[in-house]
Amino acid sequence: MKKTHLLIFLVLPLFCLAQSTLKLKGKIVSETMPLEWAEVSILNSEGKIIDGTTAKQDGSFEMNLTNGFYKIEISLLGFADYEKEISLEKDIDLGIIFLKETATNLGEVVIQSKKNTIEQKTDRLVYNLENNVTTTGGDALNAINTAPGVVVKNDVITILGKGTSRVMIDGRLIELTGEELNNFLKSISAADIKNIEIISNPPAKYEADGMGGLINIIMKKGVRNSWKNSTTISYDQNKYGIYTLRDNFFYNKDKFRFSASVNGKTGYKNANESLEIYFPDGLSTMNAVTKVKDENLSGKLALDYDFSERTTIGFQVMNDRYNPDFGSDIRIDKYNTQNELEDVTLNKSYTDKGSRNQIYNAHLITKLDSLNRKLSFDVDYFNYHSKFDRDFTANNYTPDMEFVDVNQSGRNISNQDIDNLSFKADMEHPFQALNLSYGAKISFTNSKSNILYYNTISGTPELDPNQSNRFEYTENNQAIYINGNKKINEKWNLQMGLRLENTQTNGFSETLNQETINNYLKLFPTLYASYKKNENNTFSLNYGKRINRPRFDLLNPFRVYINSNSYSEGNPFLKPSFSDNFELAHSYKEVLRTSFFVNAITNGYGVVFTSNPETNTQIVTRENYYKGLSYGLGESYSVSFADWWQSENTLYFLGSKTEFIKDINATPSNSLQIDFTTNNTFILGKNSKLQIDFNYSTPFKNGLYEVGYVSSFDIGFKQDLLNKTLQIAFLANDIFYTSYLKDFTSVVNGVKQVYTQNESNRFVRLSVIYNFGNKKINVKERSFGNQEERKRTGN
Repeated sequence: MKKTHLLIFLVLPLFCLAQSTLKLKGKIVSETMPLEWAEVSILNSEGKIIDGTTAKQDGSFEMNLTNGFYKIEISLLGFADYEKEISLEKDIDLGIIFLKETATNLGEVVIQSKKNTIEQKTDRLVYNLENNVTTTGGDALNAINTAPGVVVKNDVITILGKGTSRVMIDGRLIELTGEELNNFLKSISAADIKNIEIISNPPAKYEADGMGGLINIIMKKGVRNSWKNSTTISYDQNKYGIYTLRDNFFYNKDKFRFSASVNGKTGYKNANESLEIYFPDGLSTMNAVTKVKDENLSGKLALDYDFSERTTIGFQVMNDRYNPDFGSDIRIDKYNTQNELEDVTLNKSYTDKGSRNQIYNAHLITKLDSLNRKLSFDVDYFNYHSKFDRDFTANNYTPDMEFVDVNQSGRNISNQDIDNLSFKADMEHPFQALNLSYGAKISFTNSKSNILYYNTISGTPELDPNQSNRFEYTENNQAIYINGNKKINEKWNLQMGLRLENTQTNGFSETLNQETINNYLKLFPTLYASYKKNENNTFSLNYGKRINRPRFDLLNPFRVYINSNSYSEGNPFLKPSFSDNFELAHSYKEVLRTSFFVNAITNGYGVVFTSNPETNTQIVTRENYYKGLSYGLGESYSVSFADWWQSENTLYFLGSKTEFIKDINATPSNSLQIDFTTNNTFILGKNSKLQIDFNYSTPFKNGLYEVGYVSSFDIGFKQDLLNKTLQIAFLANDIFYTSYLKDFTSVVNGVKQVYTQNESNRFVRLSVIYNFGNKKINVKERSFGNQEERKRTGN
């Protein structure tokens, strides 16, 4: 804590710096008339909105700012955006500012101005969904998977070359990972998302958890002084069919903003898995075919009220229920060394599975004075509950499929509850010398899981206490941070931050009577430097330290049997892993972006698929087993080949160097991975768009594992009707059926295992979207003094 006291001691004198208030004004017009309601935004040197207002009836606006470097942005629907950098050292009158109308006729084609699909900020990449046809009718997980440099594979969301990423919604961390997180994201409509921020090296303000950085989903808030409703009906056809109904409503008038959404989905999807294990005495193969119910119901309510010109209060509620019941048919074939089939095991099971999430947030944002000091408070509560009830029977057969005996028959019941309560306070404090922000957060997490196993071979369920367990885990975290940003001159910008996190964990297995306690205090520094050489070339360098905390289920030491010769167990002694992340980037005209990055990983953990050759048993464990480097070179190129053809392209070269720090009787191996993606949007007419996307990732080796190639070819089409109030969209996803996990290979204890998983990646989707509302509600004329409050109403 001495470091924290010293940090606060060094910062406190800055609060005494004096500042002067200056005026910035102008008048916004078109070629024919003043532009009332034009939105004026003021951004600081790091691209963050710090103030703003709207133009009055005569197009004029006036604001009070402290001296410094700023960027002014002016926008109005139907007109091209206006941007200008200013150095405010005295009162400035920008005079008449002309905005040009955006529609341009080109024969049969109409090109309309739009935001760039990809925008590079100082510490993040912003992906705007409005240009992507393939996300129409989809969900948040679909949208994330289309973001540049982001991959969703085997229930894991990663930023290429970085590792597993955590997900936030409107800057608030979601306390879910893996399959649970993916299911939650599927309950959110892509149409409800404004943009997605890919923050590979997050600033000190955000949690340090997640080696792959953070992915922040920014939700739409509705257009000021209007109401709008959007209804989407879609149908997905894979082997089975899935129906989806979504409705989003926004209402905004004067000081009051309200939004509500409801999403429902029902249908089925098909999943196939295969596993090959090469034991010394012969090959064992497993093939599973599963029919999964895809049933979901979710809703969201959000309310914000401007209590005064400077203070906004609000709350949000999100609720999600997911019911993925499934039935599986599993066949296990065992061969001898002459590759002759010796016996067959057939396992038939049905699983009643379900989960629910509840998220509550209350917040207050207040602008303290005319110097743009802003204070915000957040209280968040999160609850997750899941159930798992599986009945199964596994029978042994001869190669001629004559019944031998019952291999295993039982019933698994498990339940998990996770509660998280957090309190957060953030302060933005601009000075003449620098822009300072600081804050604190405390978080309390409690997880309880129960496992019951009943042996049903006799026909009467008998509780097996050796396969039943109760595990409780608590994790408390306290954090403080400070972040400073300074625009040194027109070319140089510097940002530094420190985050201190103190963590206490306790895991207790009631069945094993085993308690594990872990406490640690860690400091996480961040550094960003950017240099604008000229109008075309910008360079940036950043560094950040991150932590990767184990998921709750990975810490449960109890052994869960998958079948009679296969089991999985957690590790209560699993420790967090850490990474030091460096990145050097160059942007040319914001069209060509190049980045080189290196991540040094220590105490890395993961899943280890091991085998016991003596008993032909497969064992799935979790260990801190490696350290190493991951590095890569990424290229992103945005280009308009023609007025009707917009293309976004990324190319990554990825490599790694791994060293095992635990004796797991395996040899690390690494190779180069190349990942290429191209997204192409074609404007076919005034109201028609066609999108063709392609992705290919080469096979590669990384430490303990080897992974096969992945590719995807998708075609999307969208047609606007009735002055864009009605939209019809079509998507053919993964046309060649190649975008699934394949040839996932490891060799431990001399036993080779090859795993493949495919979950209905190939499908076609038809969506119909109907939009209606009122774009201009009669309101009292008022000018917002707090741009952050006003921006919450932006679309």
